[in-house]
Amino acid sequence: MEVKKILVVGAGTMGHGIAQLAAQQGFEAYLLDTEKTIVDKAYMKIKENLFKRVEKGKITKEQAEEVIKRITVGTELESFSDADFVIEAVFEDIEIKKKVFEKLDSIFGPEVVLTTNTTACSISEIAAATKNRKRVIGMHFFNPPLIMKLVEIIPGLETDEATVEKTKAMAEMLDKTPIVTKIETPAGIVSRVLAALLNEAVVVYSEGVADAKDIDTAMKLGANLPMGPLELIDMIGVDIHLAKTETLYREYSDPRYRPPYILRKMVKAGHLGRKTGRGFYVYDENK
Repeated sequence: MEVKKILVVGAGTMGHGIAQLAAQQGFEAYLLDTEKTIVDKAYMKIKENLFKRVEKGKITKEQAEEVIKRITVGTELESFSDADFVIEAVFEDIEIKKKVFEKLDSIFGPEVVLTTNTTACSISEIAAATKNRKRVIGMHFFNPPLIMKLVEIIPGLETDEATVEKTKAMAEMLDKTPIVTKIETPAGIVSRVLAALLNEAVVVYSEGVADAKDIDTAMKLGANLPMGPLELIDMIGVDIHLAKTETLYREYSDPRYRPPYILRKMVKAGHLGRKTGRGFYVYDENK
Protein backbone atom coordinates (compact mmCIF):
# COMPACT_ATOMS: atom_id res chain seq x y z
CA MET A 1 0.00 0.00 0.00
CA GLU A 2 1.50 3.30 -1.13
CA VAL A 3 0.56 6.00 1.35
CA LYS A 4 2.39 9.30 1.44
CA LYS A 5 -0.28 11.78 2.54
CA ILE A 6 -2.59 11.23 5.53
CA LEU A 7 -5.60 13.45 6.15
CA VAL A 8 -6.82 13.83 9.73
CA VAL A 9 -10.30 15.35 10.00
CA GLY A 10 -10.78 17.07 13.36
CA ALA A 11 -8.06 19.09 15.10
CA GLY A 12 -8.93 18.36 18.72
CA THR A 13 -6.74 16.52 21.20
CA MET A 14 -6.82 13.22 19.32
CA GLY A 15 -6.77 14.74 15.86
CA HIS A 16 -3.71 16.93 16.25
CA GLY A 17 -1.97 14.10 18.13
CA ILE A 18 -2.56 11.69 15.24
CA ALA A 19 -1.39 14.31 12.73
CA GLN A 20 1.82 14.84 14.70
CA LEU A 21 2.32 11.08 14.91
CA ALA A 22 1.91 10.73 11.14
CA ALA A 23 4.39 13.55 10.47
CA GLN A 24 6.90 12.09 12.92
CA GLN A 25 6.70 8.78 11.05
CA GLY A 26 7.62 10.51 7.80
CA PHE A 27 4.19 11.04 6.23
CA GLU A 28 2.87 14.31 4.93
CA ALA A 29 0.07 15.12 7.38
CA TYR A 30 -2.98 17.19 6.57
CA LEU A 31 -5.04 18.48 9.51
CA LEU A 32 -8.56 19.74 8.82
CA ASP A 33 -11.20 21.42 10.95
CA THR A 34 -14.11 23.80 10.45
CA GLU A 35 -12.50 27.00 11.75
CA LYS A 36 -9.11 28.60 11.20
CA THR A 37 -8.74 29.42 14.90
CA ILE A 38 -9.11 25.72 15.73
CA VAL A 39 -6.49 24.46 13.27
CA ASP A 40 -4.11 27.30 14.11
CA LYS A 41 -4.35 26.44 17.81
CA ALA A 42 -3.75 22.75 17.00
CA TYR A 43 -0.73 23.65 14.86
CA MET A 44 0.77 25.72 17.66
CA LYS A 45 0.16 22.87 20.11
CA ILE A 46 2.01 20.47 17.81
CA LYS A 47 4.96 22.88 17.57
CA GLU A 48 4.94 23.28 21.35
CA ASN A 49 4.94 19.48 21.80
CA LEU A 50 7.83 19.04 19.39
CA PHE A 51 10.03 21.71 20.95
CA LYS A 52 9.38 20.25 24.39
CA ARG A 53 10.87 17.05 22.98
CA VAL A 54 13.85 19.08 21.78
CA GLU A 55 14.32 20.53 25.28
CA LYS A 56 14.27 17.02 26.73
CA GLY A 57 16.90 15.86 24.23
CA LYS A 58 14.62 13.34 22.54
CA ILE A 59 14.95 14.94 19.11
CA THR A 60 17.08 17.70 17.59
CA LYS A 61 15.79 21.14 16.61
CA GLU A 62 16.37 20.21 12.97
CA GLN A 63 14.27 17.06 13.33
CA ALA A 64 11.45 19.04 14.94
CA GLU A 65 11.51 21.55 12.10
CA GLU A 66 11.37 18.75 9.52
CA VAL A 67 8.28 17.29 11.23
CA ILE A 68 6.61 20.72 11.27
CA LYS A 69 7.28 21.12 7.53
CA ARG A 70 5.35 17.92 6.88
CA ILE A 71 2.16 19.27 8.54
CA THR A 72 -0.39 21.36 6.67
CA VAL A 73 -3.54 22.70 8.31
CA GLY A 74 -6.70 24.01 6.68
CA THR A 75 -10.46 24.37 6.72
CA GLU A 76 -11.36 23.33 3.14
CA LEU A 77 -11.60 19.59 2.52
CA GLU A 78 -11.22 19.99 -1.23
CA SER A 79 -7.71 21.38 -0.77
CA PHE A 80 -6.64 18.02 0.70
CA SER A 81 -8.21 15.84 -1.99
CA ASP A 82 -4.85 14.26 -2.87
CA ALA A 83 -4.62 12.44 0.49
CA ASP A 84 -3.99 8.68 0.31
CA PHE A 85 -5.54 7.71 3.66
CA VAL A 86 -8.14 9.40 5.86
CA ILE A 87 -8.58 9.32 9.65
CA GLU A 88 -11.68 11.07 11.05
CA ALA A 89 -11.40 12.32 14.65
CA VAL A 90 -14.31 14.71 15.14
CA PHE A 91 -16.60 14.89 18.19
CA GLU A 92 -18.47 11.73 19.23
CA ASP A 93 -21.73 12.61 17.52
CA ILE A 94 -23.02 10.08 15.00
CA GLU A 95 -24.90 12.65 12.91
CA ILE A 96 -21.81 14.83 12.57
CA LYS A 97 -19.70 11.83 11.63
CA LYS A 98 -22.21 10.70 8.99
CA LYS A 99 -22.14 14.13 7.36
CA VAL A 100 -18.33 14.07 7.37
CA PHE A 101 -18.21 10.63 5.76
CA GLU A 102 -20.80 11.52 3.15
CA LYS A 103 -18.54 14.40 2.12
CA LEU A 104 -15.37 12.28 2.25
CA ASP A 105 -17.01 9.61 0.10
CA SER A 106 -17.87 12.19 -2.57
CA ILE A 107 -14.31 13.53 -2.78
CA PHE A 108 -11.98 10.53 -2.46
CA GLY A 109 -11.65 7.69 -4.93
CA PRO A 110 -12.52 4.09 -3.98
CA GLU A 111 -8.88 3.20 -3.32
CA VAL A 112 -8.69 5.60 -0.34
CA VAL A 113 -9.56 3.99 3.00
CA LEU A 114 -11.85 6.10 5.20
CA THR A 115 -11.32 5.40 8.90
CA THR A 116 -13.02 6.73 12.02
CA ASN A 117 -11.36 7.13 15.39
CA THR A 118 -14.72 6.78 17.15
CA THR A 119 -14.83 5.10 20.53
CA ALA A 120 -18.52 4.26 20.59
CA CYS A 121 -20.41 5.16 17.39
CA SER A 122 -21.48 2.39 15.01
CA ILE A 123 -19.05 1.83 12.14
CA SER A 124 -21.86 0.37 10.03
CA GLU A 125 -24.10 3.38 10.64
CA ILE A 126 -21.28 5.76 9.69
CA ALA A 127 -20.59 3.68 6.57
CA ALA A 128 -24.27 3.83 5.63
CA ALA A 129 -23.79 7.52 4.85
CA THR A 130 -21.45 6.54 2.00
CA LYS A 131 -21.92 4.83 -1.36
CA ASN A 132 -18.76 2.75 -0.93
CA ARG A 133 -19.26 1.13 2.46
CA LYS A 134 -16.60 -1.53 2.06
CA ARG A 135 -13.78 1.01 2.53
CA VAL A 136 -15.09 2.41 5.84
CA ILE A 137 -13.58 1.04 9.07
CA GLY A 138 -12.92 1.94 12.70
CA MET A 139 -9.32 2.83 13.56
CA HIS A 140 -9.29 3.72 17.24
CA PHE A 141 -6.15 5.36 18.62
CA PHE A 142 -5.67 5.90 22.34
CA ASN A 143 -4.84 9.11 24.17
CA PRO A 144 -2.12 10.29 23.85
CA PRO A 145 -1.73 8.81 20.34
CA LEU A 146 1.96 9.66 20.24
CA ILE A 147 2.65 7.33 23.17
CA MET A 148 -0.05 4.67 23.37
CA LYS A 149 0.92 1.64 21.28
CA LEU A 150 -2.51 0.10 20.65
CA VAL A 151 -4.77 0.75 17.68
CA GLU A 152 -8.11 -1.09 17.69
CA ILE A 153 -9.38 -1.86 14.21
CA ILE A 154 -13.14 -2.43 14.04
CA PRO A 155 -14.72 -3.50 10.74
CA GLY A 156 -18.34 -2.66 9.97
CA LEU A 157 -20.83 -5.13 8.52
CA GLU A 158 -19.79 -4.32 4.95
CA THR A 159 -16.08 -3.58 5.44
CA ASP A 160 -14.07 -5.79 3.09
CA GLU A 161 -10.91 -7.71 3.94
CA ALA A 162 -8.74 -5.48 1.75
CA THR A 163 -9.71 -2.47 3.86
CA VAL A 164 -8.89 -4.37 7.05
CA GLU A 165 -5.45 -5.31 5.73
CA LYS A 166 -4.69 -1.77 4.52
CA THR A 167 -5.67 -0.36 7.90
CA LYS A 168 -3.55 -2.89 9.79
CA ALA A 169 -0.59 -2.03 7.55
CA MET A 170 -1.17 1.68 8.16
CA ALA A 171 -1.20 1.16 11.94
CA GLU A 172 2.09 -0.72 11.71
CA MET A 173 3.63 2.02 9.55
CA LEU A 174 2.68 4.43 12.34
CA ASP A 175 4.61 2.15 14.74
CA LYS A 176 1.46 0.90 16.48
CA THR A 177 0.22 -2.57 17.38
CA PRO A 178 -3.12 -3.28 15.67
CA ILE A 179 -5.80 -5.51 17.17
CA VAL A 180 -8.73 -6.40 14.90
CA THR A 181 -12.10 -7.24 16.44
CA LYS A 182 -13.90 -10.22 14.93
CA ILE A 183 -17.24 -8.41 14.99
CA GLU A 184 -18.36 -4.81 15.25
CA THR A 185 -19.04 -3.78 18.82
CA PRO A 186 -19.60 -0.30 20.22
CA ALA A 187 -16.42 1.02 21.86
CA GLY A 188 -14.29 -1.93 20.77
CA ILE A 189 -12.48 -3.75 23.57
CA VAL A 190 -10.64 -1.30 25.81
CA SER A 191 -13.16 1.55 25.93
CA ARG A 192 -16.06 -0.83 26.52
CA VAL A 193 -14.33 -2.48 29.47
CA LEU A 194 -13.07 0.84 30.84
CA ALA A 195 -16.42 2.62 30.56
CA ALA A 196 -18.00 0.63 33.37
CA LEU A 197 -14.91 0.96 35.58
CA LEU A 198 -14.69 4.73 35.06
CA ASN A 199 -18.40 5.17 35.71
CA GLU A 200 -18.13 3.30 39.00
CA ALA A 201 -15.25 5.53 40.07
CA VAL A 202 -17.46 8.57 39.34
CA VAL A 203 -20.28 7.02 41.40
CA VAL A 204 -17.92 6.45 44.35
CA TYR A 205 -16.80 10.07 44.05
CA SER A 206 -20.36 11.46 43.79
CA GLU A 207 -21.45 9.44 46.84
CA GLY A 208 -18.75 11.17 48.88
CA VAL A 209 -16.90 7.96 49.73
CA ALA A 210 -13.55 9.67 49.12
CA ASP A 211 -12.11 12.62 47.25
CA ALA A 212 -10.73 12.33 43.71
CA LYS A 213 -7.09 12.06 44.76
CA ASP A 214 -7.75 9.26 47.25
CA ILE A 215 -9.90 7.31 44.79
CA ASP A 216 -7.16 7.53 42.17
CA THR A 217 -4.42 6.66 44.65
CA ALA A 218 -6.42 3.66 45.87
CA MET A 219 -6.87 2.33 42.33
CA LYS A 220 -3.24 2.89 41.42
CA LEU A 221 -1.89 1.19 44.55
CA GLY A 222 -4.64 -1.40 44.99
CA ALA A 223 -5.29 -2.37 41.36
CA ASN A 224 -1.85 -1.48 39.95
CA LEU A 225 -3.33 0.98 37.43
CA PRO A 226 -0.78 3.39 35.92
CA MET A 227 -3.30 6.24 36.16
CA GLY A 228 -6.30 6.71 38.43
CA PRO A 229 -9.77 6.49 36.80
CA LEU A 230 -10.72 10.11 37.53
CA GLU A 231 -7.35 11.35 36.27
CA LEU A 232 -7.99 9.31 33.13
CA ILE A 233 -11.43 10.87 32.56
CA ASP A 234 -9.85 14.32 32.90
CA MET A 235 -7.25 13.38 30.28
CA ILE A 236 -9.82 11.83 27.92
CA GLY A 237 -12.22 14.74 28.40
CA VAL A 238 -15.31 14.61 30.63
CA ASP A 239 -17.45 15.44 27.59
CA ILE A 240 -15.92 12.61 25.56
CA HIS A 241 -16.47 10.10 28.35
CA LEU A 242 -20.06 11.29 28.75
CA ALA A 243 -20.75 10.96 25.02
CA LYS A 244 -19.22 7.48 24.95
CA THR A 245 -21.21 6.18 27.91
CA GLU A 246 -24.43 7.70 26.56
CA THR A 247 -23.90 5.76 23.34
CA LEU A 248 -23.10 2.52 25.16
CA TYR A 249 -26.13 2.88 27.41
CA ARG A 250 -28.34 3.57 24.40
CA GLU A 251 -26.96 0.54 22.52
CA TYR A 252 -26.95 -1.98 25.38
CA SER A 253 -29.50 -0.64 27.91
CA ASP A 254 -27.03 -1.89 30.51
CA PRO A 255 -26.95 0.10 33.80
CA ARG A 256 -23.17 -0.33 33.96
CA TYR A 257 -22.93 2.22 31.16
CA ARG A 258 -25.52 4.73 32.39
CA PRO A 259 -23.52 7.95 32.92
CA PRO A 260 -23.72 9.36 36.46
CA TYR A 261 -25.54 12.70 36.58
CA ILE A 262 -22.49 14.53 37.91
CA LEU A 263 -20.86 14.10 34.49
CA ARG A 264 -23.69 16.07 32.85
CA LYS A 265 -23.35 18.82 35.47
CA MET A 266 -19.61 19.05 34.86
CA VAL A 267 -20.05 19.28 31.10
CA LYS A 268 -22.71 22.00 31.46
CA ALA A 269 -20.33 23.93 33.72
CA GLY A 270 -17.48 23.58 31.22
CA HIS A 271 -15.42 21.40 33.55
CA LEU A 272 -14.14 19.12 30.80
CA GLY A 273 -10.83 18.07 32.33
CA ARG A 274 -7.30 19.00 31.33
CA LYS A 275 -8.32 20.78 28.14
CA THR A 276 -10.32 23.41 30.05
CA GLY A 277 -8.16 23.49 33.20
CA ARG A 278 -10.76 21.92 35.45
CA GLY A 279 -12.47 18.56 35.79
CA PHE A 280 -12.18 16.27 38.79
CA TYR A 281 -8.96 18.22 39.41
CA VAL A 282 -7.94 21.85 38.89
CA TYR A 283 -4.97 22.36 36.57
CA ASP A 284 -2.54 25.26 36.32
CA GLU A 285 -2.95 25.60 32.57
CA ASN A 286 -5.30 24.42 29.85
CA LYS A 287 -4.21 21.31 28.04
